[in-house]
Amino acid sequence: MRSIEICAGSGGLAAGGALAGLDHHHLVEWNTTALQTLRENKNFFPKAKIVGGDVRDFQFGGHGPLSLLAGGVPCQPFSGGGLGRAEQDERDLFPEFVRGVRETRPKAFVVENVRGLLRPRFATYFNYVLLQLQHPDLVKKRSESQQDHLRALEELHTKGRDSGLGYRVVFRLVNAADYGVPQCRHRVFIVGFRNDINDEGWSFPSPTHSKEALLWSKATGVYQERHHLKGHKPKQQDLGFDRPETLPWVTVRDALEALPEFGSAEAADLNHVRPTAKARKYPGHTGSLLDEPAKTLKAGVHGVPGGENMLIFSNGSMRYMSVREAARIQTFPDSWRIIGSWSEGMRQMGNAVPVRLAHVVMKSVVDHLRGWHASRN
Repeated sequence: MRSIEICAGSGGLAAGGALAGLDHHHLVEWNTTALQTLRENKNFFPKAKIVGGDVRDFQFGGHGPLSLLAGGVPCQPFSGGGLGRAEQDERDLFPEFVRGVRETRPKAFVVENVRGLLRPRFATYFNYVLLQLQHPDLVKKRSESQQDHLRALEELHTKGRDSGLGYRVVFRLVNAADYGVPQCRHRVFIVGFRNDINDEGWSFPSPTHSKEALLWSKATGVYQERHHLKGHKPKQQDLGFDRPETLPWVTVRDALEALPEFGSAEAADLNHVRPTAKARKYPGHTGSLLDEPAKTLKAGVHGVPGGENMLIFSNGSMRYMSVREAARIQTFPDSWRIIGSWSEGMRQMGNAVPVRLAHVVMKSVVDHLRGWHASRN
């Protein structure tokens, strides 16, 4: 299953894809430190050519048949913490992803972004992106405005007689915690299958974990017993629901279990070094609780508005996460080496796609494509 990924960052989506069976052909990333991290972990995708530079300069053609095109295009144009300029922001790379689909003609594609993409103010542009992904051959002319191009796409789409390159496209807003990631991280995934891929339907994988199951685990004392939490008695309460069939949400305590002590050689090798920055708590700026999934990690440190990159302990003390703790929260394996200073490492982790979530989505897509291949033989 040959693939190309753009905007690869520090490799969360790529690692999940590799675990799902993708054979990465090219990984494209412009940030020099993230590139170093990708190259340091080349053993995860030994056949991949890791390309540094602006994706606008990347030549998609000439790489042979492609099973999948993937990318976590920059979120800043749509993030709630940004200016919200969408297509007016030079960092908007959805047009490059559409170009990639047009030029590589992959059997399927996966693109990820923040939930802010679904904000009402971006509804017209989001619809425009979806239509371009469904009909990538209808290219915007230089003399054509975006509005005119949108109108042409709508006309083509409603005719239902497109004989060119076309894709069946769906999108879903998912919470990473519902798939075993120790973090409440809401992200939009857009998935498309080329029209000639079989008529068997595909849908997003069902959640495997739930908040209700975590509540049940705590109410019955199972969670406390697993972590040897003396003095944390279960709350005898009527939860109002039967025991869920799903697994409990994974908590920060679950994720950080068995990390070596700060100061040890093993900890240093894992980039598990106590941050020197002083964490402060004030209204609206609180850390992640140990016995819940973490807040959404963000690509910042001192200036992260909600204190998302801090931990708060049962005695009320707080501190910033180490880079390895952030990597655990993002479900990177401990063997994944992260290059750069603490602030740079936290930036990489804040921008990453959780590996476990990427694996779940990518495996579902890969399995669907394999089923199609098997049906042809």
